[in-house]
Amino acid sequence: MQPQTSPIVTPLRRLALHSTSTCSAQASAYGKCILSTYTDVKKDACKEEFAKFGACLREAMKRKW
Repeated sequence: MQPQTSPIVTPLRRLALHSTSTCSAQASAYGKCILSTYTDVKKDACKEEFAKFGACLREAMKRKW
């Protein structure tokens, strides 16, 4: 008997999918901010970009009942 080939969608896989496709613009903006300030790290340096990225992920990861 062959194992089923249907993909198992775990929360981690959903997070990875949404962080690279659905929220790619916000992830890119956050990454650019981190990259531009990594030599002079200060608290809340990229707070706005991180908040936008987090909000996008929370919206994308909502449970669909």
